[in-house]
Amino acid sequence: MSGHPVAVAVLAKQPRAGFSKTRLCPPFSPGQAAALAEAMLTDTLDAVLRCSARRLVLVLDGSPGPWLPKGFEVIPQRGDGQAARIGNAFDDLGQAAILIGMDTPQVTPELLERSCRELAAPEVDAVLGETPDGGWWIGGLTQPDARAFAGVPMSRPDTVDHQRRRFTELGLHWTELPRLTDVDEPADARAVAAEIPGSRFAALLGEYQAALSGASG
Repeated sequence: MSGHPVAVAVLAKQPRAGFSKTRLCPPFSPGQAAALAEAMLTDTLDAVLRCSARRLVLVLDGSPGPWLPKGFEVIPQRGDGQAARIGNAFDDLGQAAILIGMDTPQVTPELLERSCRELAAPEVDAVLGETPDGGWWIGGLTQPDARAFAGVPMSRPDTVDHQRRRFTELGLHWTELPRLTDVDEPADARAVAAEIPGSRFAALLGEYQAALSGASG
C-alpha cells in the first residue's frame, strides 16, 4: 500500500449548538458558533485528506454528519476528561500516529507530511507542537501509550510545559513542531481566518462579522 505509514487522526466533537466552541459566544450565537466549528472541522479534514498517510481517522465525540468526507475511519472518543480521551485515542489507533484537534483549520497537508516525517525519524519517540496560549495543537507517538498524557492538565497556560515534563518522565525523545493558533476565542478566530482567506471558515466568519457590524451600525 502506498502512502505514509504514520496514521493521521483528528480529535473532534460533533458540531452542535450549545456544545461547540461556546467561548465564541458572544458575539456569536450558539448556532453560529456550531456552524463555525463545522467549518473549521471541514477545513481541517480537507487538509488531512490531501496528505499522503495511508490511514486517516476521525476520533469523534458524537455522530458523523454530512461534513465527513469519504476516506476516514471513525472511532469513538472514550474516557473521562481530555487527557484520558487523548491517551485512549492513541491506544485505540494502535500504531505510530499524530493527533490534531478540529480547531486549527490553517493546518496544511505539507505541515502534516512534515509531522509524519519527524515522527518517523530515528531516535524520535514523539512530536509536539505548542499553541501561543500555552497548549498544544499536535502530538504524536511512535508507540501508543496512554501514560504519555495521564495527569496532564488541559486547557491551561502551562499545559504544554506539563506535557513536555510528562514526556521527559517517560524517557521519550521528541521533536518540536511549528506553533499554530487554535481557535478558542473570537480574537483567535479572526487571526486564523486572516491566514486562510479562501477557506470555508474565513468565509463564514466574514459573513457573521458583517452581519454583526450591520446590526450595530
